[in-house]
Amino acid sequence: MTHMNHDEPYSEAYLQEILKSVKTIAMVGASPDKTKFSYGVLRVLHEIGYDMIPVNPSPGLDEIRGLKVYASLAAIDRPVDMVEVFRRSEDLLEVAQEAIAINAKVLWGQIGVRDDAAAQLAEEAGLKVVMNRCPKIELFRPFWKPKLHLGI
Repeated sequence: MTHMNHDEPYSEAYLQEILKSVKTIAMVGASPDKTKFSYGVLRVLHEIGYDMIPVNPSPGLDEIRGLKVYASLAAIDRPVDMVEVFRRSEDLLEVAQEAIAINAKVLWGQIGVRDDAAAQLAEEAGLKVVMNRCPKIELFRPFWKPKLHLGI
């Protein structure tokens, strides 16, 4: 089992393979607040065509942008390819454990979210890990558009 050095930049091929292969993305820490960065990322990924699943345990929060909100990863009723984390770095280990439990394929920590122990745990369970990156930013880098056939 290879452990990636997350201090090194991720290769274009690695990020491209993840973003092309995943279809369903659970966003832990999704927010209904339109001013939050997570809301903008959820909106763009959804508009591009990913099956987005907002995860937020706040009572009474039933939907974000018309998408059903789940209280936890464990509560989701369909397979999840990628778990994207908009939480503090110290929460990443617990989210990694939950991502492993639901057989996710990728654990993606948003910009500012990093925990090497969480990464190691996920990698040992066979997940690909990206930390301290934003999929929205990665998707809009110029080299993607022709490869992903996106009309952006």
